[in-house]
Amino acid sequence: MNRIRLLSFIILSLACIFIVRLYFLQVVDNDLYLQKANRQYSQSASGVFNRGTVYFTAKDDSLVSAASLKTGVTIAINPQILQNPESAYVLINAILPIDHDTFMSKATKPKDPYEEIAKQVDPDIGTKISALSIPGLSVYQDRWRFYPAGDLAANTVGFMAYQGNVFAGRYGLESQYDSTLQRNDKAYVNFFAQIFSNIQQTAESKNEGDVVTSIEPSVQSFLQTELKKVQDKYHSQLSGGIIMNPQTGEIYAMAVSPSFDLNNTKDVKNVADFQNPLVENVYEMGSIIKPLTLSAGIDLGMITASSTYVDPGCIKVDGKSLCNFDKKDRGVTTIQTALGQSLNVGMAHIVSLIGDDNFDNYFYAFGIAQKTGIDLPNEGADIVSNLKAPRQLEHMNASFGQGIALTPIATVRALSAIANGGVLITPHVVTKINYTVGLSKTLSYPAQTRVIKQSTAQEVTRMMVYDVDNILANGADKMPQYSIAAKTGTAQIAESGGYSATDFLHSFVGYFPAYNPQFLIFFYTVKPQGVQYSSESLTPSFINTVNFLINYYEVPPDR
Repeated sequence: MNRIRLLSFIILSLACIFIVRLYFLQVVDNDLYLQKANRQYSQSASGVFNRGTVYFTAKDDSLVSAASLKTGVTIAINPQILQNPESAYVLINAILPIDHDTFMSKATKPKDPYEEIAKQVDPDIGTKISALSIPGLSVYQDRWRFYPAGDLAANTVGFMAYQGNVFAGRYGLESQYDSTLQRNDKAYVNFFAQIFSNIQQTAESKNEGDVVTSIEPSVQSFLQTELKKVQDKYHSQLSGGIIMNPQTGEIYAMAVSPSFDLNNTKDVKNVADFQNPLVENVYEMGSIIKPLTLSAGIDLGMITASSTYVDPGCIKVDGKSLCNFDKKDRGVTTIQTALGQSLNVGMAHIVSLIGDDNFDNYFYAFGIAQKTGIDLPNEGADIVSNLKAPRQLEHMNASFGQGIALTPIATVRALSAIANGGVLITPHVVTKINYTVGLSKTLSYPAQTRVIKQSTAQEVTRMMVYDVDNILANGADKMPQYSIAAKTGTAQIAESGGYSATDFLHSFVGYFPAYNPQFLIFFYTVKPQGVQYSSESLTPSFINTVNFLINYYEVPPDR
């Protein structure tokens, strides 16, 4: 009886081993072994390049490759075997044009057994060259990183590059998720050793997988087109935009103009162009910050939309003049008018009512001075030391977005708290990891904390909707069937201890449907030429984007 049990145990164990072995061959290592079977070994197996895929997610939840692998061939020669370099060159060059001097310099190295003469060659061309059957000429399959969408979300996706002798993800998601996208492929010879080595390797590589993002390719493409229009029309130094769900923090599009082609990074002359200014750079954002100040005053019960104050156009604070954009005396004015006409004196009045400490605490609660935690590298730090200044002037300047510098993503997060009813969220790009072992993980980004009362958020939203319906473009952009909340901003750019009289940063933020928004849209452009205010430069792009999103997602009317 014991012998039967022992025999049964042995048979069961062997079956398990074979099943595990089959699993690794057909599932885990399938792609690796296919490549090794197809490749002629001019180099060691460690030269087989492998890496996970980065995906965009279309609106129907289908995955669209943003960063993948492309298969082709590498052409190599062995100068020790190649007998007639000149004749070989003529034959090869007739199929694949190659520089003569470069070829001959490699082909005439008598002690060198291996020289690559062409990489990333089309497989059909490789087949023709292989058919030449020239001794010393080798053609083998290879793979490399490829970006099917070219410049789509380039600053967000990032790319592969060498740093010293290390080839790894640089910039964007390629860098942020480098350890996840890496593949630890190894070749084993011994059957039983490979089983246990593969099990150990899987344990060590349990975090390897493909990265799925919330970037929607059609939305991303549309945003890039709109930004290019701004660049072409106003010859700005730089323009950028974000489209995000303010309820969840999922980013549908994130773009910078000018951008670059991920497959041709060598054409980029300025390394700074690879960075993502929406995450890494800080700017004085101007009047799009005013809704945050309004929120603090309303949340404390110190003001309402109909509250009044006296607006002389300019006031003296700590011996300095603080003025509206036009310096006009408006007399008795409502807070609603202060928002609609973007009056700096009105925001300063709110600070005087609630006090510097309360003002600072609300701004900190909105996440200002904290990193957002977005899943992209090198997030910049807000410059908000003026919030700790002893003078009231610095706090009043901050109330309308001057004297403090924020990253665009931090700005978007703060304003999302108004859009979503008062809660701070975490902006993010990646939604899921599909692991190589066959499992997947949906990433969770829970809301962080309540910043303002829901009633406060609704009131500030109502005020912003009123301005779109009646003030922005004199009401010409009002949509009778959709409520849209928006705010423009025009900020002077700091220079040499003061502010430029000619250079400005234009910004625009809006969300819709206003009382339960699915989309928050943010635009900014640096140093636009031939235009004075952001209401002129960015309103058309904002309205175009709203119309596109309504049609693309078939958003139902809300009024």
